[in-house]
Amino acid sequence: MIEKKYRSVVKTISWRAVGTLDTIFISWLITGTWTYAFSIGGVELFTKMLLFYFHERAWTRINFGRIKEDMDYQI
Repeated sequence: MIEKKYRSVVKTISWRAVGTLDTIFISWLITGTWTYAFSIGGVELFTKMLLFYFHERAWTRINFGRIKEDMDYQI
């Protein structure tokens, strides 16, 4: 199975949206300030999106846990 790079980009963006909302909420709980919470969430949004993209692309090169489709495989 081959995954195109744009699939990784879309997965990266959707996951970061969820993750950033979580970070903003947790940051607000800890700091009690929405300004700090959004600042932390904004920085985290870009750094983790970049890290996730490269992590995802590295995993597309690893066959760990994959099964070739043309093989008969019984669970």
